[in-house]
Amino acid sequence: MVTDVLKPDLAEPGRVQEEAPPDHKPEPTGRATFRVWRGDATGGELVPYTTDVSEGMVVLDAIHQIQAEQANDLAVRWNCKAGKCGSCSAEVNGMPKLMCMTRLSDLDLTKPVTVEPMRAFPRMRDLVTDVSWNFEVKRTIAPFTPRPPDAPDGTWRMAQADVDRVQEFRKCIECFLCQDVCHVLRDHQLHDGFIGPRYLVYVAALEMHPLDVADRVPALKEKHGIGYCNITKCCTVVCPENITITDNAIIPLKERVIDEFFDPIGKLVKIFSRRK
Repeated sequence: MVTDVLKPDLAEPGRVQEEAPPDHKPEPTGRATFRVWRGDATGGELVPYTTDVSEGMVVLDAIHQIQAEQANDLAVRWNCKAGKCGSCSAEVNGMPKLMCMTRLSDLDLTKPVTVEPMRAFPRMRDLVTDVSWNFEVKRTIAPFTPRPPDAPDGTWRMAQADVDRVQEFRKCIECFLCQDVCHVLRDHQLHDGFIGPRYLVYVAALEMHPLDVADRVPALKEKHGIGYCNITKCCTVVCPENITITDNAIIPLKERVIDEFFDPIGKLVKIFSRRK
């Protein structure tokens, strides 16, 4: 047994702390079957794998176990295994989820668990999809444009309430689960005309920033396609960071578009204000 003496300030005299060997594995509590999508851009199929499961496992653990013991060539994207990098996005039983945050104890293991790649993006291999379109979209959004400093020393003055309003949007880990679940992208494949909920959140973070002065409302109406969103709130449901995407980001942006382009009273005010 490997042992290690506790630090003097933490241990009682003569007491030792036991550590598990590096190759120690929890005792299996049962077996479960996972139907994992295998294939590439040309096509593929769901392949069943049965593996041991133990207490505390998440879907990503099971995928790694299958990869190690049965399918060494299984492609899966992951990084932190802590729900912060957004890399291991997939569809578990048809629902967009982070595999590292989906506990097996929350699933019915008496039935096969289906694990598939995200459907809103081109499939590359097995559970890996090409999400590069998202980064191309980000480049089309007007960047942060602050107003001139408020003080001679080059600093600004902001109300705390205005700062707090956009803080929620900064929690996004770009897992793209909201993009995957959005029917505009998932079912209708309108990637050329709609930037998706993730980047509507990004636009909201800029538009509502107390220092930003850029006007992104015309772009929202036209090339960003905010009109395609019919506020089903499915993006809010799947967000692992619990960002209130629809109510706090998309709806306020829609209101700005309506005020700018579809409010008849607002149009009259603009016409007469230009005549002055």
